[in-house]
Amino acid sequence: MLIFCRRIIINKPDILKKEGPLLLACNHPNSFLDAAILADLFKEPVYSLTRGDVFKRPFYRKILQALKMFPVYRTSEGIQNLGINYETFDECKSVFRKNGIVLIFSEAKCVNEWHLRPLRKGTARLSFSSWDENIPLEVLPVGINYSSFRRFSKNVFINFGEIISKNDFELGEADGKRNLAFNLKLKEQLHTLVFEINKGDVEKQKRVLERKPSPLAKIFLFIPAAIGWLVHAPLYIPIKNFTYKKTVNNDHYDSILVVLLLFIYPVCLILITLLMVLFTNNPVYWVLIVLLPFTAWAYVQLKPQLDKSHHN
Repeated sequence: MLIFCRRIIINKPDILKKEGPLLLACNHPNSFLDAAILADLFKEPVYSLTRGDVFKRPFYRKILQALKMFPVYRTSEGIQNLGINYETFDECKSVFRKNGIVLIFSEAKCVNEWHLRPLRKGTARLSFSSWDENIPLEVLPVGINYSSFRRFSKNVFINFGEIISKNDFELGEADGKRNLAFNLKLKEQLHTLVFEINKGDVEKQKRVLERKPSPLAKIFLFIPAAIGWLVHAPLYIPIKNFTYKKTVNNDHYDSILVVLLLFIYPVCLILITLLMVLFTNNPVYWVLIVLLPFTAWAYVQLKPQLDKSHHN
């Protein structure tokens, strides 16, 4: 995460040590990256609910299950699949009974924007279903915000709200009424946790999202940053352009770019280091395993943080 995320700012870092049963009710601005960052930060394992259509292929299903992901279907993905959601809820409740943590995206759909969208009923239904079965579940609102949706490595702002528990509601009320009460309470908190910024408001983006390096950092990191750009550009630019072409009509650019680099970069790093050691017969080049990622990190610290256009 030191390279993939330039800086992670968390309003309540102690929450990352929290145990379950806990449901993280989060907004969903950046596809797979939202779940990956939160899962990496929490001390305990985090299971997450993921759009069901990606589970259709057996190979993908095995990978997603290994990553602690459960399928959830929307009406638009086929009414015939909605029954699987009940199985997923049962899986989630099994996690809760073991004091585990589950992540749910309460908006249900990923859109690259600084804006809270309407909340679906899934978070409320899972919560009340757990409370009806006497699971002492706590629901934690989470707002995750990014400085950019198109620049590799970004500032990430994670804002945790206040715990929502069964004591906040009348459990004996009709499902529709209590689901509405839950969403109103969750929405009230998320509005304070999710940034509200118009994409055309450059001044507010700078004020809220930028975190400028100190003058001293600029001086000490300038040379390694320049080396980092020169060394990594031949690998990064083709992958960036390929990803952009494949995701030009959706909001998965960031996530796919990170996944590709996560698998390709370590292989290239090891290969370059091995070739240098073998061709020079000098073991000192093993330092490249550390030195090259450091130069990449240095460049990330000094590079522009905000999008200038749709493709950066």
